[in-house]
Amino acid sequence: MDDKAVENLQFHQDTVSSDANSPLHLIREKEIEISGQMLAAKRQADEIVAEARKRGASIVSSAHDEGAELAGKQEEQIRAEIEGEIAEVGVQAERDATALEQTVAQRKSKAVEYVVAAVVGA
Repeated sequence: MDDKAVENLQFHQDTVSSDANSPLHLIREKEIEISGQMLAAKRQADEIVAEARKRGASIVSSAHDEGAELAGKQEEQIRAEIEGEIAEVGVQAERDATALEQTVAQRKSKAVEYVVAAVVGA
């Protein structure tokens, strides 16, 4: 038992043995009543605060999960974009290599003619 409950029990025992109609007794009785109401209100407030903390923790947890999910989706999207760009660069490099090979093939005969002319003419 807490001190307040012991005090209330003692008061009630004293009341039975003394005059219950005295002004001091009535004041004390009201004080105990108000004190009980205050304790009930405090208990109720504590329960409200505890519930609010639970809801807050739940909100933070769901926000964390949602953030992780969104981050994963964003990572996948960026990865897909980068892979697409890499593929484009590869295709462009192949085109450039093919164009360079064609240019080399076209200029090869001119280069041979130039070298032959330089050797024969020298």
